[in-house]
Amino acid sequence: MPKLKHLLFSLSLLAVFWYSVHYLEYANPLFAASAQIKIDGSSTVFPITEAVAEEFRSVNRDARITIGVSGTGGGFKKFCAGEIDIANASRPIKPSEVTQCVAKGIAYIELPVAYDGIAVLVHPKNDWVDHLTVQELKKIWEPAAQGKVMRWSQVRPGFPEREIHLFGPGVDSGTFDYFTEAIVGSAAASRGDFTASENDNVLVQGIATDINALGFFGVAYYAYNKDRLKLVPIDDENDANGKGAIAPEYDQVLKGFYQPLSRPIFIYIRKESAARPEIKQFIQFYMKNGGFLSKDVGYIALPERAYRLALDRFEKQKTGSVFGGHGAQVGVDVEALLKKQGQ
Repeated sequence: MPKLKHLLFSLSLLAVFWYSVHYLEYANPLFAASAQIKIDGSSTVFPITEAVAEEFRSVNRDARITIGVSGTGGGFKKFCAGEIDIANASRPIKPSEVTQCVAKGIAYIELPVAYDGIAVLVHPKNDWVDHLTVQELKKIWEPAAQGKVMRWSQVRPGFPEREIHLFGPGVDSGTFDYFTEAIVGSAAASRGDFTASENDNVLVQGIATDINALGFFGVAYYAYNKDRLKLVPIDDENDANGKGAIAPEYDQVLKGFYQPLSRPIFIYIRKESAARPEIKQFIQFYMKNGGFLSKDVGYIALPERAYRLALDRFEKQKTGSVFGGHGAQVGVDVEALLKKQGQ
């Protein structure tokens, strides 16, 4: 009996030792019980940041990270009010948001995290659309189309006499800003008679259940719903970007051929928050792992050099936007982004 008790005692000590070793291997003293990383903003960037956060939590068990989805504009409102640490953004910060941040004394560090192609989608049983041109998209979405371009037959001769039902991100969305800038020629210039949502899953559901639907959102949400949606290739009618209609596939976006609907996407870190050790560790993890995780969730990873430049920018605490605080900018390919980041 004493031998059994001795054995049980030894096993309990071994268990305590094992737990201590493995707990200390992953637990990080930087994460106090009160430490929390607050993130909000773009639904487009959300899948990447969520994937990074999940991996980060797996090696930092005490990490407390909350991620909201209020759209790029909604995220910047909270960010410039000092309510969150990090803003997910599917476009660069725009002048009105810069003004808000300055008014509240909020300095920020801008980091690119991936490249995205805005996907244009229809219902899978739509058998009349095999591609659309930029001019046709403009005809559909420009402000003058409201109440006038209401049927598919008005878009192109030969399209059926069916109603056209439109779905798109809401006005707080950076995707909405970029799409309207790229297609209509002015950010936020759009017809208003469409079903809008900051939640891309709502848009997926709308298009997937309506044969007359047309909508747009970040390509990752198409990647998750390929069996429910039909991707529409886009022709910008500029052979320099590739001849004919082009889909937002990995190589086409990376090479700059899917124009004008390709764009870099970002996170913004509040400088005051960047001084906190848990934020530093999270951003370092993000820049070192965000590339392959962005590919895992359906986006286009930046070249390794871009992540190194971004991490260097963060560690040197370089504030401001390399885009001058002018908001959505069309035609920024990977090489142009690298050049800006290296400045």
